[in-house]
Amino acid sequence: MTWLITGGAGYIGAHVARAMTEAGERVLALDDLSAGVPARLPADVPLVRGSSLDAGLLKRVLAEHDVTGVVHLAARKQVAESVAQPTRYYQENVGGLATLLEAVAEAGVGRFVFSSSAAVYGNPDAGLITEDTPCAPVNPYGETKLTGEWLVRAAGQAHGISTVCLRYFNVAGAAAPELADTGVFNIVPMVFDRLTRDDAPRIFGDDYPTPDGTCVRDYIHVADLAEAHLAAARRVGDRDGDLTVNIGRGAGVSVRELVTVIGEVTGDRREAVVEPRRPGDAPVSVASAELAARELGWRARRGVREMIESAWAGWQLHHGK
Repeated sequence: MTWLITGGAGYIGAHVARAMTEAGERVLALDDLSAGVPARLPADVPLVRGSSLDAGLLKRVLAEHDVTGVVHLAARKQVAESVAQPTRYYQENVGGLATLLEAVAEAGVGRFVFSSSAAVYGNPDAGLITEDTPCAPVNPYGETKLTGEWLVRAAGQAHGISTVCLRYFNVAGAAAPELADTGVFNIVPMVFDRLTRDDAPRIFGDDYPTPDGTCVRDYIHVADLAEAHLAAARRVGDRDGDLTVNIGRGAGVSVRELVTVIGEVTGDRREAVVEPRRPGDAPVSVASAELAARELGWRARRGVREMIESAWAGWQLHHGK
């Protein structure tokens, strides 16, 4: 088999490429390099520069490389940007997916793994989120992911493609420093960035109905997430129809607890500054990971401290000590 990974040179994509190649899978990466870094990819993984919006390129790549399965990660993923640029998000995230699925169906590719997100749930009034929790996204990014799931399932049913949608929660860490996230959009690099600039970490709201008053989230190590993609790729070849699963640890960590661990790892234990709540933040968002364990034979193995330690090593490499 040959697996095409779209967004394969990105933070998550490169981890997936490494996990799959180390497991003996043959992998090809497609990336427009808007956020991807070619050096992240294993040396034996070919990289095609291009977009999932380019139908002609997709058809050539699928045919010339005899692709038999696709892991689709290429997408824009910043919530605030999606609010400011909703048409761009729908065009790239939904339009690119539709173009890719048309090419996949035409080429007779029978396996498709879709990178979705817990953003499809919005802010549910539930502590533990199962796959049956109603989906009610609260921003255009989450809407494009939910629309993407509908499209993947519909295309799978219409063209006999076996599909898996992975709804993953808050991703952190790095399998190696050179694979670390170089952006400053998620909470861990945001705290690193403030400490590096000699500023105190920020906590948005400490009056939530949680044990310490701060939001509780499910954080997953990106290496565990990559292994979940490998498990999904192998499972999708053994089953028909569609499957949708949460990818998380099934354990909650408060923002204050996370900032405390970051202080211990970095040696900078300054007190966080509490600022007003941000609109739309749910008090608790933790995944039920039981369906992934049953259907994929997968569970997260790495803890929060390992996420922070590995992310900090990557931050130092990319941003200077």
